[in-house]
Amino acid sequence: MYIIPVLPSQNIARDVLWYEKFTGFKATWFDDMYAILKRDELCIHLQWHADTKEDPLLGGSVIRIFTRDIDALVKEFIKRSTITEDKFRKNTEWGTHEFGFYDLNKNAIFIVQDLE
Repeated sequence: MYIIPVLPSQNIARDVLWYEKFTGFKATWFDDMYAILKRDELCIHLQWHADTKEDPLLGGSVIRIFTRDIDALVKEFIKRSTITEDKFRKNTEWGTHEFGFYDLNKNAIFIVQDLE
């Protein structure tokens, strides 16, 4: 089994470019309403919302992506200017190393490594 998060978007084309530049996820397919983005074995989908009372964007979705080698990803995401070095939290009291950032629709994305 696996799960694929579907995050809200106000502008699919804009957001596909942002994810490619700042996260390394690449679009395998998209149109004006929906996008499929992949990186290695990970997959994120984006779905357009009008951000109206009838079709709210909401924002505030959160995903946590777990990895076994966070150090390499920290370096990559600093180089991409997705995060700054001070955003990397080592040895959290809940037993992780992690960093997080927001996409253009205020969806929070965390990259996490459990302490072993």
